[in-house]
Amino acid sequence: MRTSEIIRRTNETDIALTLSLDGGDIGISTGIGFFDHMLNSFAVHSGFGLTVKAIGDITVDGHHTVEDVGIVLGRAFNEAIGDKAGIKRFSSCFLPMDETLAFAAVDISGRPFLKYDAQMNWQMIGDYDASLTEEFFRAFAINAGITLHMKVEYGTNAHHMTEALFKAAARALSDASSIVGSEIPSSKGSL
Repeated sequence: MRTSEIIRRTNETDIALTLSLDGGDIGISTGIGFFDHMLNSFAVHSGFGLTVKAIGDITVDGHHTVEDVGIVLGRAFNEAIGDKAGIKRFSSCFLPMDETLAFAAVDISGRPFLKYDAQMNWQMIGDYDASLTEEFFRAFAINAGITLHMKVEYGTNAHHMTEALFKAAARALSDASSIVGSEIPSSKGSL
């Protein structure tokens, strides 16, 4: 089973996370309500088992917690995906949510990169700073060792725009990490 369990403690955050690419329990607690909702949506729409228990310095703001969860989730994904033998590797998803259309494309390449294009109309969504979505996905992509392109094609509601991005990324990652063969999907023979 393609799983990972990571604990990471710093002066700013204390995070325990488990990830199973083949499904499992979902339980999210970060102290940031909207972020919990996004991580839950990510888990549901990817089909991944995901538990996150994060304690952070949210009295300062949510930045450290959101970014550090991205770091830990990325490391867990990289560990769980293993040598990448048999995975599909590439995938993309256009995802509508009411007035919003978002796009995510992924290459599980071993080459970390994020291209992010989403202009939010609101700064805060409940207790969540909308600008942290880019920070989360940058930390995730770098630590997962993936290339990730994300864009909100159009939309007006920051909640819908953010949620569509999380769901589009979830769908693309689920598809790209699915097992479709036994070989490493690269002409070089390694990723």
